[in-house]
Amino acid sequence: MILQGIKVLELASVLAGPSVGMFFAELGATVIKIENPSTHGDMTRSWKLPEEDPQSNISAYFASVNWGKQHLFIDLKSPEGKKQVYQLAADSDIVISNYKPGDDKKLGMDYATLSKLKPNIIYGHLTGYGDEDDRAAFDVVLQAETGYMSSNGFSGGEPLKLPLAMIDILGAHQLKEGLVLALWQREKTGKGAYVTASLLAAAVSALSNLACNWLMAGRIAKPIGNHHATITPYGELLTTADGKKTVLAVGTDKQFTHLCEVLGRPELALDPHYQSNHDRVCHRDELMAVLEPLAQQFTREALLAKLYALKVPAGPVLNMQEVFAIPAIAAMVLEEEVDGILTKRPATVGFSIQ
Repeated sequence: MILQGIKVLELASVLAGPSVGMFFAELGATVIKIENPSTHGDMTRSWKLPEEDPQSNISAYFASVNWGKQHLFIDLKSPEGKKQVYQLAADSDIVISNYKPGDDKKLGMDYATLSKLKPNIIYGHLTGYGDEDDRAAFDVVLQAETGYMSSNGFSGGEPLKLPLAMIDILGAHQLKEGLVLALWQREKTGKGAYVTASLLAAAVSALSNLACNWLMAGRIAKPIGNHHATITPYGELLTTADGKKTVLAVGTDKQFTHLCEVLGRPELALDPHYQSNHDRVCHRDELMAVLEPLAQQFTREALLAKLYALKVPAGPVLNMQEVFAIPAIAAMVLEEEVDGILTKRPATVGFSIQ
């Protein structure tokens, strides 16, 4: 494993920080997670579905970001506990924390303190709003504050959050990148580093074209369902004769021409209303009113076979059971027995280095 020999001390809880620790565990690092015994450990241990055993100390949520770690229940407020963690820090390469600003210093678990124990330690600190704002950070609140909810959903509907804690996930990716760069820097200079990332900055940095549409064109993103503001048909759904859904991702005029051929209406590609992408965006509803009934000629499997043959981007809308029945995805599942419970989760590391 590429990071074998690297030792990581995780002082983080919930989702974002622990997912960073798990990333390093998947790459071969030894990761020791410190949990608070007075709260029965990481709070996500109790975040359970109705289908889960209420007596177990492991939840599916907890398992999703805590694979491959060693778990120690230590009271950081006690002198004995603090001493034990200081000994671990002195032998660690990386520390991961997600304390609210100021709480790290109160506990004596801040970078200034731990770097005295090991000068070249790399300390990763993930906050909600940066080092100067001590508000508790919750993903759904940040989705609201950074424009995700107001631009998600369907026109006329209520603001809608994403089904995942996406801001936490984005923040974790930012911290991972910073820590990997800090490791690389330490290889060159021998120096440690204090690496910070915030959920707020991570959320805004990922707004991409939605942000640029406002900054450059003065357009505020509004809910448009599955549609794309500047491409059509992209995100639109077709329902086939067997009642199944297929999503389209047509991004070029050539792809649209092939789509029309598959659906038996090649002349649509020459219609002035649909000839260019801009034309199609301006006549989106009219176009889909024509295309949607044409999908009823096919089963989803037959339609996708024809679309794939002509390189038209499209795919089936699948549920979780269907997703993990795909062999390439099933191969990504990691299993681990923890406290007598078999936990399963998809790999965080989605790349390979050869």
